[in-house]
Amino acid sequence: MTTSRYQLGWEQLAAIDGQAGQHVIDSLQPICPDLGRYIIEFAFGDIYRRPGLDLRAREIATVAALTVQGHSAPQLKVHLHAALNVGCTPAELIEVIVQMVAYAGFPAAINGMLVASDVFAERQLLPQVTVANPE
Repeated sequence: MTTSRYQLGWEQLAAIDGQAGQHVIDSLQPICPDLGRYIIEFAFGDIYRRPGLDLRAREIATVAALTVQGHSAPQLKVHLHAALNVGCTPAELIEVIVQMVAYAGFPAAINGMLVASDVFAERQLLPQVTVANPE
């Protein structure tokens, strides 16, 4: 028996995002269930299952991409949770967002950092604050 892209995508989505992924898909049902199916089949059934990067690396790339967009706070929140779920640390995620200052500017990085702060608070995580140049 062959497992469908949809089933494989659901399994991947559940492993990465848990309830947050389910919530996103459920929120699309009344307006456009096909969009939810595309997310499951394409993003999680095809892209997230590709060889070459582990889930941690994929979530770091996703957090960086959503940060530079500067206007994707709900999706960034979901993927910050996902990054923590697959083993990223708060300190690593902070550094990813800080790195984006060079590519997207301060406004996008500040927006991303504020989303990260909310995610860390929800999870009761207290990231270690690093000061690069304390002078």
